[in-house]
Amino acid sequence: MLFDTHAHLNDPKFDGDRAEVIRRAREEYGVQTILNVGYNKETIATSLKLAEEYEFIYSAVGWHPHDAKDCTDADLEWIRSLTTHPKVVALGEMGLDYYWDNSPRDVQAQVFRRQIALAKETGLPIIIHDRDAHEDVVRILKEEHAEEVGGVMHCFGGDLRIMEEVLKLNFMIGLGGPVTFKNAKEPKEVAKEVPLDRLLIETDCPYLAPHPYRGNRNETGYVRLVAEKIAELRGMSPEELAEATRANAIRLFKLEKVLNA
Repeated sequence: MLFDTHAHLNDPKFDGDRAEVIRRAREEYGVQTILNVGYNKETIATSLKLAEEYEFIYSAVGWHPHDAKDCTDADLEWIRSLTTHPKVVALGEMGLDYYWDNSPRDVQAQVFRRQIALAKETGLPIIIHDRDAHEDVVRILKEEHAEEVGGVMHCFGGDLRIMEEVLKLNFMIGLGGPVTFKNAKEPKEVAKEVPLDRLLIETDCPYLAPHPYRGNRNETGYVRLVAEKIAELRGMSPEELAEATRANAIRLFKLEKVLNA
């Protein structure tokens, strides 16, 4: 019943065994649905190709803050044109990254705002990338009235106060591998306190592999380990956690007619 709501299976790290990784996720780990995320010109194209190849893989399209300096009007128009693709269910990942600062912060903010406007225009939910930029991300979401479409704060790294701000803005909380790390205090607190109907699980593969694979290539199947840890923290069964988070993802990405038929 698992739904991995954030994967990068089109990453070159999977070029040698992509089909096997996907098979293993389905048959050995119980992953039924995957949202694969494209975040620049190259990865949007390969993410769509993957979604077209596999019935149970969907795609998000957006422009990552790392690459904001390279984003053109034509690129945003291209993303707009892709929002009618039958396998595109979200816009992103988009947002701010103050850890790497690969693009000037004012440019990151401008590209972020323009994509929020595009989401409001098309009605698609937003996938947020937020690294060391919690206050500015929340401020921009408020100023741009992103609550009109909502979305998910992917790989949430904030504390309980930021979580409450995000929830008020009609966003869900996405948790992945870090919740399994031994010294990850804040992700564990968030995992216990976030309302169950606002929680999503993810891998961000090939990055952020959960324990005991930390430091190795992450796989979409490892979302089961994330589900098991969160279930343990919340005092519920992994099956209940998987069912609830899958239902949340189906609702957010408007897949009821496809996946609940």
